[in-house]
Formats: sequence, structure tokens, C-alpha cells
Amino acid sequence: MRVRTTLVGATALLLSAALAAPAVAAADGGGHTRTRKAVEAAVAAGVPGVTATAKDTHGTWSATAGVGDLRTGAPRSAADRYRVGSITKTFLATVLLQLEAEGRLSLEDTVEKWLPGVVHGHGHDGRRITVRRLLNHTSGIYSYTSDPDFGRAYFTKDGFRRHRYDTLTPAHLVAIAMKHKPDFAPGTSWNYSNTNYVVAGMLIEKVTGHTYATEITRRILGPLHLRATSLPGTRTDVPPPSSRAYSKFTDPTSPPYDVTALNPSIASSAGEMISDSADLDRFYSALLGGKLLPAHQLKEMKTTVPIKGAPNPGGYGLGLMETPLSCGVRVWGHDGGIHGSTSTAVTTQDGRHALAFNFNGDWTGDARKIVEEEFC
Repeated sequence: MRVRTTLVGATALLLSAALAAPAVAAADGGGHTRTRKAVEAAVAAGVPGVTATAKDTHGTWSATAGVGDLRTGAPRSAADRYRVGSITKTFLATVLLQLEAEGRLSLEDTVEKWLPGVVHGHGHDGRRITVRRLLNHTSGIYSYTSDPDFGRAYFTKDGFRRHRYDTLTPAHLVAIAMKHKPDFAPGTSWNYSNTNYVVAGMLIEKVTGHTYATEITRRILGPLHLRATSLPGTRTDVPPPSSRAYSKFTDPTSPPYDVTALNPSIASSAGEMISDSADLDRFYSALLGGKLLPAHQLKEMKTTVPIKGAPNPGGYGLGLMETPLSCGVRVWGHDGGIHGSTSTAVTTQDGRHALAFNFNGDWTGDARKIVEEEFC
């Protein structure tokens, strides 16, 4: 199911549906005509609404298309805050690499060293899984979001209606994964697993004595003045300004269902964050521009392994994806999805040209097309 994949998805949505495309609004769009048309095309393909912001040496440009509220017809806004799903992972990896730079842990430390007994059972062995393998998804740890019972509870309409306000602890999410066999022996393959980053969040708390949310806020959000970005914990709303979020769950022919309100503890440190496009541009520009990590740690973050099954060549580093585009440009960033919200944030290698955008629907829309048109 697509929602399950995009909770921290490593692929863009390439599906189709049909909804009318309302008017488009843009500012300073002279050099971004093709990007704006790609944003419009996503709405024409069925996404309720899109908000996008790009930043380069010429300044900042934004475009919106479609609606933020299907009931009232209110448009999307360039200032919309939205759930960013797996984009959370880059923030988390940045904190861990800062801790490595401070000498407080090593990427070669095992999970067992810091969290004894947590990754254990049905063949899982935290003694063989390093911090690096958590961050680049080569641990083999089963993803709790692939558990069939979890899927029925949170990724079907009936299940979501009953469980959307559940509070789940990180320990509970990891325990779900431990009921299954590993996907492979540590270090022998690659598979995207949300459990990796739940464990990574627990590790930050063990090393620092503070929650991952506290460390992300102190180390990244505060210094970069990312005022639209937050880690909601168990808070179920999205702060204004924001739009509604919609899903069709397992039935692409059904009417969109409003999934805006939910308890993001189901995503935990793998995907709970809320942000806006301007903040995401600022974050990835600062990260790739060398303002958040020393050169050695940034190099480690950008050391990639092949993404198994990806439709385009590219790689996954430490919470950071490298994507080659058709014109030869390579962009760095991450995709993210959670119920009713699909997001992409990327920047060039020098951090000087960044783009972030969001679809407030999780069943359709060509995210790669928007990236291609902006950078090529």
C-alpha cells in the first residue's frame, strides 16, 4: 500500500487519479515556468493541492496550485505547514553525526553497546548492527510499518478511523519489528526500514540524556531559525497556516478522506516532523553548504549505497539520498510521506539551489517531474 511505503518513502509517487484543477497562484515565477507547469500538472492528475518553494542565488520563488480544503475550496498557501514524513530522517542523522563529531559516539558503535537487548529476537542481533547500518538502511532490521497487523490498524480506512489517535512508544514500534525475521544479514544488502530510525531516535536519547526532539530543536531548529518546523510528539493537529490532508487508503476510486488529524507517534523519529517549504529549503541548503556538520561528517553522510529496486540510479547515504537527474545534475535530499501528505526536499551539492514541495494527497502526483523541471 502506498501510504505504508511513503511513511518514509524512498520513492516518489507515480500514480494517477482525476480531480478538477483549480486556479494557480505564483510569485516571482519568471524563471520557473516549467516548474510551475509541473505543479499544475500534479493537480490535474488528481492531487488536491500543491505548495512549492525554491531558493537560489536569485532569491526565493513560490507557487501553489489546487485546494487546501476540499470542503471550503480554500486554496493552498506558500506558507502552509505540513507533515514531512521521512524527511525527519535527515534531521535525525544530522544530530547523530554531530554527536560523532563531538566524540560522543562512533558510526561503528553497535546498537547493543548503547541499547542492550533492544534489537533482539527472531534472528535480529544488535551486536552486529552499527549506527552506520541503521542510518543507511543496511541493518536488515524488519520495518514495523510492513507488519500486517500494523497495516490493518493504521493504513486502512476502518483501521485508521479506530486508531488514528493511538499513542505508540518507540519501544512498542521496535517490538513489532522484532516479531519478524530480519530482511537480511547486517551489511549484506539494502532495504528501507522505518525501524532503523526509531532505534536511532532511542540511541540519541541514550547518548545525550535528552529526547531526539529536544536535540533536533536545540541543534538545528533554533540555530537555523526554523520557526515553522516542529516535532509534535503526540499532538494531533497541524499548526496554522496549514491545509487539510487527504487519503484514499487502499481504494483509488473512493472519495478522498480527511486524515489531517492523527497521532504522529506512529511515525516517531522515523517521520513525525511538521515543517514548511521555506524551512526545508533553509535546512538542506545549510546542511549541504557545510553549516551543520564538519567536512568529515558531511562526507560520511554523502557516502552512499545503492538503493535496491530504485527506478533511477542513485544512492542512500546517512539519512540523505542522492538522485541523478536527466540533465546530469545531481540533487541531495529526501522524500517523505505520511497519511495524506507527500513531500520532497532537495538541493544541489553546494546547497545554493534548493526546492521543497508538498502534495496534500497520498495517492497520486509526479514528484520527480517537478524536481526535473526545476533543476534541468
